[in-house]
Amino acid sequence: MNQYEDDNINAKMVPRTEEEIESIVKRLKRIEGQVRGVQKMVEDNRYCIDILVQISAIQAALNKVGLNLLERHANHCVSKAIREGSGEESIRELMDVIKQFSK
Repeated sequence: MNQYEDDNINAKMVPRTEEEIESIVKRLKRIEGQVRGVQKMVEDNRYCIDILVQISAIQAALNKVGLNLLERHANHCVSKAIREGSGEESIRELMDVIKQFSK
C-alpha cells in the first residue's frame, strides 16, 4: 500500500476505542487457543467428529468477530462517510465486503 492509499483509508475510518481493540484482541486470542487445541487433537489422532465440532465452533467465533466489526464499520465509518458526502463509495465498499463475508 502506498502513502496515498494509507492516508485515504485513515481519512475514511473512525478509530476504534481502546475498549473495542481490547475486546477484539481478547476474542481473537481465544480463537487462537481453540485453533491450537484442534491442532493438538489432530496430532493426538482424535475422533474426526470431535475435531469437526471444534472447527465449527472456531468458524462461528470468527463469524461473530467479523459481524461485530461489520456492524461497527456500518455504524461509524459508513455513517461518517454519508455525513461527509462520500457515502456512495463507502456503501459500495460495505456491500462488497458483505458479499465476500457471506460466501
